[in-house]
Amino acid sequence: MENRYVLLSFTALYYPLIIFCNVTVIITILLHKKLHEPMYLFICNLCVNGLFGTSAFYPKFMYDLLAQDHVISYAGCMIQIFVIYSSLMCDYSTLTVMAYDRYVALCRPLEYHSIMTKDKILKFIIFCWLNSFVCMFFLIMLLYRLTLCGITIEKLYCEIWAVAKLSCFSTTVNNVFGYIVILTYFGDAILIFCSYIYLIRKCRKSIEGRHKFIQTCVPHLLALINVTVAFMFDVLYSRYGSRNVHQSLRNFMALEFLLVPPILNPLIYGLNLTAVRQQRMFQRMKEYFP
Repeated sequence: MENRYVLLSFTALYYPLIIFCNVTVIITILLHKKLHEPMYLFICNLCVNGLFGTSAFYPKFMYDLLAQDHVISYAGCMIQIFVIYSSLMCDYSTLTVMAYDRYVALCRPLEYHSIMTKDKILKFIIFCWLNSFVCMFFLIMLLYRLTLCGITIEKLYCEIWAVAKLSCFSTTVNNVFGYIVILTYFGDAILIFCSYIYLIRKCRKSIEGRHKFIQTCVPHLLALINVTVAFMFDVLYSRYGSRNVHQSLRNFMALEFLLVPPILNPLIYGLNLTAVRQQRMFQRMKEYFP
């Protein structure tokens, strides 16, 4: 709290920057018909999801930096958990369908447009959101049924396990369902990594294939590695972490998936992908990130 005004200043600059970068990419993709391709629509979905997830943290965090008492209502806590973690799950689902899109584009190019139709893209995007919402709905319902005996959460935002630890009764059902969800999404990450190993082997045979892989798949891998590391730390530390880890490091790692992906995704995709970068609106943004 001794650094609250410094943190508030950085946050007050950083959150609008997140909004600006994501909105710029979203509008650029939506306004230009040549960008209405599967990969760009999935990138647009990532940016919308980034805005959705950060909206549950940054405004409340800035309010807490100014307040003397750091409290949140029970309903507000449940909403914050739902938004933040459904956003994280939607990120994973979107990266998974993007991996499938890249596989079809690089390994079955002649069939690409017949496979990746507009209807299928819409179904993929709906699946990304619906799947994360359904998982979080059940997790929240399991959490809501618990009777709590404590009121203190040792984290900068509400988190499922932090609330579950306050329960007076057994949380076995919550743990089992939680681990099923965690293993499912880690399974998605493993599936994506395996698909990219296959793509690397496929693309290294030609210069054009290597160029396409570097241009479209490397940003995807960076985004996936970042989200996976942050998710693993958040899940494992909240359950098995030691108090010996410095509080500042714990805070940073707990916030990592709210700090880095929302700004990393629009920058690495928007500035790296030629078709997006060449659009007139995006040229102005590029001036600030040469």
